[in-house]
Amino acid sequence: MAILKVIEIMADSGKSWEDATRNAVEKASETVKNIRSVFVQEQSATVSEGRIDKYRVNVKITFEVK
Repeated sequence: MAILKVIEIMADSGKSWEDATRNAVEKASETVKNIRSVFVQEQSATVSEGRIDKYRVNVKITFEVK
């Protein structure tokens, strides 16, 4: 049996929601080990001068506690 923990992270990107998700996982992996999955809970974007400025995601990252 494994013990798993879930943390919630908000990240952004100037490119895409996929890139924002990748940024969240890469940043979390700097301090969290044994990441097993990421769940994109919410997507949003900021707009500046009629164009999308930043893509934002709110993700849940699941990791195994050893």
